[in-house]
Amino acid sequence: MSVLDRINHENDIKMIQPELYPELASDIRKFLIEKVSKTGGHLASNLGSVELTMALHLCMDLPEDKIIWDVGHQSYTHKILTGRKDEFDTLRQIGGMSGFPKTCESETDCFNTGHSSTSISAALGFAIARDLNGSREKICAVIGDGSMTGGMAYEALNQMAQVKTGCVIVLNDNEMSIGKNVGGMSKALNKIRVGPAYNELKANVENALLNIPDVGYKMAKSIKRSKDSIKNLLVPGMFFEEMGITYVGPIDGHDVGEMVKTFSKAFKLRRPIIVHVKTVKGKGYRYAEKYPEHFHGVDAFDVDTGKPLQKKKYSCNTDIFAKKLVALGNEYENLVAITAAMARGTGVSAFQKKFPKRTFDVGIAEQHAVTFAAGLAASGLIPVVAIYSSFLQRAYDQILHDVCLQNLHVIFAVDRSGLVGADGETHQGIYDTGYLTQMPNMTVIAPKNAAELEAALEYAVTASGPVAIKYGRGEACRLCMEQNVSFEKGSSELIQDGSDIALVSCGNMLETALQVSEMLKEETGITPVVVNARFLKPVDEDMLRYYGRKCKVVAVLEEQAAAGSYGEKAAEVLLKGTCKAKFLHFCIPDESVRHGDVASLRKQLGLDKETITKTICNALNR
Repeated sequence: MSVLDRINHENDIKMIQPELYPELASDIRKFLIEKVSKTGGHLASNLGSVELTMALHLCMDLPEDKIIWDVGHQSYTHKILTGRKDEFDTLRQIGGMSGFPKTCESETDCFNTGHSSTSISAALGFAIARDLNGSREKICAVIGDGSMTGGMAYEALNQMAQVKTGCVIVLNDNEMSIGKNVGGMSKALNKIRVGPAYNELKANVENALLNIPDVGYKMAKSIKRSKDSIKNLLVPGMFFEEMGITYVGPIDGHDVGEMVKTFSKAFKLRRPIIVHVKTVKGKGYRYAEKYPEHFHGVDAFDVDTGKPLQKKKYSCNTDIFAKKLVALGNEYENLVAITAAMARGTGVSAFQKKFPKRTFDVGIAEQHAVTFAAGLAASGLIPVVAIYSSFLQRAYDQILHDVCLQNLHVIFAVDRSGLVGADGETHQGIYDTGYLTQMPNMTVIAPKNAAELEAALEYAVTASGPVAIKYGRGEACRLCMEQNVSFEKGSSELIQDGSDIALVSCGNMLETALQVSEMLKEETGITPVVVNARFLKPVDEDMLRYYGRKCKVVAVLEEQAAAGSYGEKAAEVLLKGTCKAKFLHFCIPDESVRHGDVASLRKQLGLDKETITKTICNALNR
C-alpha cells in the first residue's frame, strides 16, 4: 500500500507521518505523470507545486479554510489531496473532472479560476467577508510569479495594504508563466531571490554592534529603527513591505517542513503577508524540467520519451500564422509583433527569433498589450497583437477606447477562436465575434482554411483601421485550397452553387458545411449552396438578401455564442429584406460550455453534421 493510497478525503494528509512526506510527494508525481500522459493536461506547473500544496493542506482545514488558486494550472495535487484521485482518468474529458478548480466539483474548490492574476482580488473578498461575518477561517491565495506581471494583482495588493486584514499570499516563484518570464517584475523577483543575504548581513551587523561597549546598543537600536532603509538599499524588491504588506522569503518550495513552519506563523498574523516560495517547474520528470514551456500543457504523450502519442497530419493554424508573419516581416519593415507571455503558444516566437527588436513580450498584461499597440500604430508602425480569444476579452475597453475609436491600424491575431475543448468554459473562444463586431471601425475576418488565413494577413497589413483575424485551435483546414477569391472588404465567397438551401459557413465550420451539403444531397436530392462568409464585419448583406429571396432555407453555421453573432446580424438583414426563406442559426446557446473534446462538444451543442442535416430536413418538411 502506497502512502498516496491513504489519501481519500480532504485533510487525510494530516494523518501521514512527517517522515513519509517525501514518499507521498514522490507518489503524487508518479500519479500525475501516469494520468496526464494518458489524458493530456497541465503537467509542469503541477509537478512543481506538489510540496507547496501538501504544506498548505497540512496548515489548513478544508473546506472551512479557503485556498484560491490563481489560474488553477497547479491545482491537480489539491484535487488529489481532497479525495478526487479516482476521477483523474476522466481529466478534461467530456462529463469528467475539470483541469481547473470548480466549485461544482468539491466544496474544497472555493472559487472558479482559469485566467491569470485574479486570486489576490478574490482572496481579499473572502477575507473581508470573513471579517464582516465574524468568522475565523484562514484565507490563502496561491499566485505564480508569471501572474504577478498582470496589473490586476497590484490593484488588489493596493487595497489589501489599505484594509490590513489577515490574508496570506503564497508567491509560487518558478521563473516561468507559460513561457519564460519577462520584464521588470521578473528582474525584481530575481533580486529578491538573493534576499537571505540581507537577513544574514543585518544579523551580523547588529551582533557586532552590541559587542561594542557603551555606544554599541544605541547604534544597534538606531539601525533597527532604520531597517526599512537598509532593506531598500540591499533588497530592491522590498516594495511589498513599503506598501505595508509583510514579506517573508524566499523559502524552499520543495521543503514541506520549512513551509509548514512558515505558513503556520503567517496564518497567525492578522495582517496581509506574502510568502515567497521558490519551486522548480516540472520537478521530478526530466523532460518537463528540461522543457517546462512545452510541458506546461500537453496532449497525451509517451512517458519514456516525452513525445506526443499522436502526430499532427497538417500544420496547425498557429504554425500557418507564424510562418506568414515572418514572411510579412521581411516585406514590411514597420511590422511589429506583440504577445502577452505566449510567444510560443501564439506562434510569435518565430518572428521574435528573426526580428527580436521588433517583437515585444509584455507579460500577462493584455490590456497594456493593446494600448501599447495603439501607441505604436499612432506612430506609424503596424502592430500585430497575437492573443488567444479568451484572453483578448480581458482587454475589451482598450480595444474599444484606444484602438477602435481612434481607427488605428492594429491587427489582432485571435488564436483559439471557437471551441477550444479540454480547458473548459474559461478558455472557450466563443464570444469574440460578439465583442469584436460591435466595435466601431473594426473589420473582422474568419478565414475558411490555411490559404485564406495567409491571404487575410496580407489583406490586414495593407488595410486601414483595426482588423481582427480569428482562427481555431488545431490543424488548419485544407479543404477548398484552390478556391481563394481575392479579398474585397465585406465580400463573401461562393464555394458551391446550388438551389433551395443556402449554407453560410463562418470560419472553421466549412468542413461541417460541406459534409452537411453531401448529406442533404443524399437525403433530399437537392444540391445546397455553400457560402464562405469570410467577413463577419462588415456583413455581406447583398449575398444574404439574394439567397434569402432565392432559397427556401438559409442556414448560418458558426462556432460562436448566439448573442452578438454573425447569425444574429444575418437574421436582421433578412428580416429587413423581401426574404421568403426560413432562417436557421446553428450556433452555441447562451450557456457556458464545459470541457471535452471538440467533436463531442459540437454534438452536445447541436453543431454536428447529423443534427444540422436533420434540422434542415425538418424545415423543408422532408
